[in-house]
Amino acid sequence: MRVKDATILIIDDDKDVLTAFQLLLKPLVKEVILENNPNNIPNQLKEKAFDVIFLDMNFNALVNTGNEGIFWLNKIKKMRPEAAVVLMTAYADIDIAIKSLKEGASDFIVKPWKNAKILEAVETVIKSKTKDKAPQTTTGDEFIIGESAEMADVFIKIKKLGPTDANVLILGENGTGKDLVARALHDHSNRSQKPFIKVDVGALTPSLFESELFGYKKGAFTDAREDREGRFVAANGGTLFLDEIGNITLEQQARLLSVLQNRQVTPLGSNEVIDLDIRLICATNVAPDDLADEGKFRKDLIYRINTVDISLPALRNRKSDLVLLAKHFAAQYSDKYNKSNLELEKDFISKLKNHEFPGNVRELQYVMERAVIMAEGSSLTAEDLVFSSIERSVTTSNESDSLNLDDVEKNTILKVLEKYKGNISKSAKELGITRAALYRRIEKYEI
Repeated sequence: MRVKDATILIIDDDKDVLTAFQLLLKPLVKEVILENNPNNIPNQLKEKAFDVIFLDMNFNALVNTGNEGIFWLNKIKKMRPEAAVVLMTAYADIDIAIKSLKEGASDFIVKPWKNAKILEAVETVIKSKTKDKAPQTTTGDEFIIGESAEMADVFIKIKKLGPTDANVLILGENGTGKDLVARALHDHSNRSQKPFIKVDVGALTPSLFESELFGYKKGAFTDAREDREGRFVAANGGTLFLDEIGNITLEQQARLLSVLQNRQVTPLGSNEVIDLDIRLICATNVAPDDLADEGKFRKDLIYRINTVDISLPALRNRKSDLVLLAKHFAAQYSDKYNKSNLELEKDFISKLKNHEFPGNVRELQYVMERAVIMAEGSSLTAEDLVFSSIERSVTTSNESDSLNLDDVEKNTILKVLEKYKGNISKSAKELGITRAALYRRIEKYEI
């Protein structure tokens, strides 16, 4: 979809604002609908699907909390969950901005605005709807790559949250790229030239937790032969990324909470209090329900670390990105191993799509590296794509209980193809059918 084909709804009780929007957007888009009464929003949504909705946050001149905008945002999202809503206010308050993003807003602009900002907001939303979002650069040679609607939402949040100092909690399974999102938030912040310090707190033993995070003075304990700066102090002025935060003990949580509340740290063996100026980003693969269990995680700490959260989708829930990612890794490892740029054959892609990737993008990366190493021709075929026994067992565990004849036949073919590493002749012989018959079944099941 192009911007010139977009239909846009503007909701504001200020007629001058409506006129300004109409003059700006009418020559550029298909249709601009103006509405000065928010109570008419339900009727507008019933009559037409809008590509972008600009919604004022305050309709009562005596009250400027932004709650009206949040209320109508929730109404719109209930009627049209897919709606892209850009909130507007004359009161630049970062707390309101963060709240609106958590409630599902696509963007947030402050009055008076620059026309370029309005146009940028429209273009960003349209691009995300048409899946034209370009890969999001993080750091060095690493990228967050995706064209899916799920990843477009992640990109928007990175863009909006990056420049703020809001604490962010990144949720997602192992291998979904939580560390890349954390780094992207830092790179988009005003602290980008300051340190980015990552700590896998879930891997720290109780005895190392405080010394690693808070530092220590020489002689604080037996092996403390010299002063050591803790990770909090190392991150001063920049960003501290605490990975696997959901795996620390309640005692460790209490110690961490104290530092975050006071924004001060005292190294072990010292009476010196060091003031902290950090932006905190945390990540966990623990399910939200487990984080809400007070027997496992303190609520007061959750409130401290989770001003806003970003949920990363599992690869199985963004399959439209699978081929894009596979091509990226194929190019990356072709270059690394001095091979020509390997194309992905149809049978390779079909076999790739049949795998569930329980290890998410990280697993795909390793699978593609292995395929590039094993490849002998100028392209990647199904024979080059081999999943380890661990990967296969996880993939087929949810399929083995099916008694549907098509499922049984498909799973049998997959197992035999894996056994013979994609060799059609050997697989057909073991299955007791001809090569042509096996090819027909491969096409039937899109293997």
